[in-house]
Amino acid sequence: MSVNLPDSKPEASFADTILQQSSEISRRLDMLRIENFPPDAQKKLRRFSLAEVADFVGVSPSYLKKLHLQGKGVEPQVTPSGRRHYTAAQIEELRTLLDRSPRRRENDKLQVIAVVNFKGGSGKTTTAAHLSQHLALKGFRVLAIDLDPQASLTALFGIQPEIDGNLSLYESLRYDENRKPISEVIRSTSFPSLDIAPANLELQEYEYETPIAMHAQDSVAGRTFYTRIGGALSEVDDRYDVVVIDCPPQLGYLTLTALAAATSVLITVHPQMLDIMSMSQFLLMLGGILKSIETANVNVSLDWFRYLVTRYEPGDIPQQEMVGLMQSMFARQMLRNPMVKSTAISDAGLTKQSLYEVERSSFVPSTYDRARESLDAVNSEIIGLILTAWGRTS
Repeated sequence: MSVNLPDSKPEASFADTILQQSSEISRRLDMLRIENFPPDAQKKLRRFSLAEVADFVGVSPSYLKKLHLQGKGVEPQVTPSGRRHYTAAQIEELRTLLDRSPRRRENDKLQVIAVVNFKGGSGKTTTAAHLSQHLALKGFRVLAIDLDPQASLTALFGIQPEIDGNLSLYESLRYDENRKPISEVIRSTSFPSLDIAPANLELQEYEYETPIAMHAQDSVAGRTFYTRIGGALSEVDDRYDVVVIDCPPQLGYLTLTALAAATSVLITVHPQMLDIMSMSQFLLMLGGILKSIETANVNVSLDWFRYLVTRYEPGDIPQQEMVGLMQSMFARQMLRNPMVKSTAISDAGLTKQSLYEVERSSFVPSTYDRARESLDAVNSEIIGLILTAWGRTS
C-alpha cells in the first residue's frame, strides 16, 4: 500500500535565502528612511542654537546677539521666548562676515585623514562621520570618503547604496577603460560644506583586481596601485581643505591605498584587552607591509598620527587600566580626549543621524550634553593638529 504525500515546497538554498532577506532589509530600511525624511526621502539639517553657532564661528554668544540686535549679519529664526536659531548656511555667512574662515591658504596642502582599525566595532565610522561634520560646521570644506564596501558611513549620510544606485570610489580606482573622475562620484550632503564619495559592494572588486593588475605584464597601474586615491584626489584638490577617509576594518589594498594618500592617520581603539590585542596584530602587520612596499619608493610620510580611545566608560576600572597601559606605551601619540560611550550617539544612529543632526530636546539634556562635550573635545583636538600641520596655532 503506497501513501501519496502532498507535494512539499523545496527548501530554499542558503544563497537564495540570504539574497531574499537582503532585499527585505533594504525595502524595510527604505520605508523607514522615507518615514523619517519625507516627502523626498532626503535629509534636511536642523537649525542650530545661538550657543552652538557662537562655538562654531569662534565668538561669544553675546557678540552674536549684539550683531542681531544691531541689524548686522543674518536674520535668525527667533522663537516666542526670544531664542535664536540659525541654519548651517547662515553660520557660513556669519563666518565670512566676521572673517573667521579656517580654510586652506595658498601654500597649505590638502589634509587627508585616514581613520583605521583592523577590528570592527571600534567606533571608526562613528568617528569619521562626526569628525567630518564637525569640520564642516567649523568652516572647513570637507570631503568624506566611505572606503568600506559595507557602506555604513554612506548610510549614515542618508544614502542607501543598493536602492539609490550611487557610484562609489571604485569607479575612480578601477583598472579598465571605464574608470571615472572622482567628481562624477562625489555627492553633496545636507551640510553645506560637506560632500561624500559613497561606498557600495563594488568597492570589494578593487581587492580582487589589484593583485591581478600587479602581476599583469606591462601593468604600471597595478604596480603603482597605492597612488590611485592620491591621483583621484588631485583632480579635486582645490575644492576641499580636509578629506576624511573611513577605511574598511581589514588590512587590504583599499586600506593600503588610503594610507599611501594620507597626510595623517587616526587609529580608533576600544579599551578592552581583546581589542588592544587585535590592534597589536594590526600594527604588526601594517608595519611589516609598509616596510616591504618602501622598496617600491612608497614612503608613507605623515604630519601626525594618533590613537583615539572610543566607546570609553570612565567608571569602568578595567577600561581605565587599559587606557593607562596605552598611555604608558605611547603617550605622545594618544589624543588627550577619549570619545565616551553614550546612548545618545547610539540612539541617534537608529534614525541614521549623528549627534550634530539630532535635536537636544530628543534626549535627556545631561546625556546629550555629556556626549557632545566629548565629541567636540576630540574633534577640536584634531582641528588643532590640522592647523599645526599648516603652520598655524589653534
